[in-house]
Amino acid sequence: MIIDTHQHFWNLDLLEYSWLVPEFGPLYRSFGPQELAPQLKSAGVAKTVLVQAANSYDDTNYMLRKSSEFDWIAGVVGWVPLWNPREAAPMLDRYKKHPKFCGMRHLIHEEQNSRWLQQDLVIESLKLLAERGLSFDAVPVLPEHLANVPVIAEKVPDLKIVIDHLSKPPIKAREWGAWAELMKECAQYPNIYGKVSGLNTAADWENWSAADLKPYIDFVVEHFGADRLMFGSDWPVAILAGDYQKVKGETEKAIAHLSTAEQEAIWSKTAISFYSLKV
Repeated sequence: MIIDTHQHFWNLDLLEYSWLVPEFGPLYRSFGPQELAPQLKSAGVAKTVLVQAANSYDDTNYMLRKSSEFDWIAGVVGWVPLWNPREAAPMLDRYKKHPKFCGMRHLIHEEQNSRWLQQDLVIESLKLLAERGLSFDAVPVLPEHLANVPVIAEKVPDLKIVIDHLSKPPIKAREWGAWAELMKECAQYPNIYGKVSGLNTAADWENWSAADLKPYIDFVVEHFGADRLMFGSDWPVAILAGDYQKVKGETEKAIAHLSTAEQEAIWSKTAISFYSLKV
């Protein structure tokens, strides 16, 4: 079984997405399940995890509706206001009643305060997630964002955290630097996981292949272990640098040298365990 742990939908007719502007070119339109379904079938992907694209209840409610309509959506990573634990608590209880709600995310890279995740009220809300057996998707883009992850892992040790897109390693520049040091630090915490996703848009957009991804994937396999890594397409953002089939195919090539057990972990087993998916 192959599970795509990171895909999005957005509907510009129904919702507002603060980050989505015309300058994003091909992304500036609606994307829905009818468009993704045939691509999943062609790539041999059985299930997906649908991840929030806006810091809003409307986006979460929209995703949960779609997950009820399409069986291949196995989980939904939604949103609650982490800065307001008094409001977040009842909303988490409400969302948790839905069988596919499995965790939440906040677009931390849009916050002006790079230490936004370390605020006391946010930590209090993250503890609410842990108490309910829900996970947290961290989406760090810069090293200063990634530096928050081991801090919250230590303050909320029962919270399962996954680093989306492996925090966008500097693949295009073929560098390691701060990214590598911070990922090593994150790997020391058993409650921190990583998504092998979105790496194509961290590489050369027009000319990338498995050979570009492999050194960075090997690095996280060495430090985290495959049992804390999971595959994600980052569709439709991925179309900026290829198509769904290429993302899946090049990832397949990049991990082909790993053992069968390691590949199975990345393709599905880690995701099932991390998100408590019923597949």
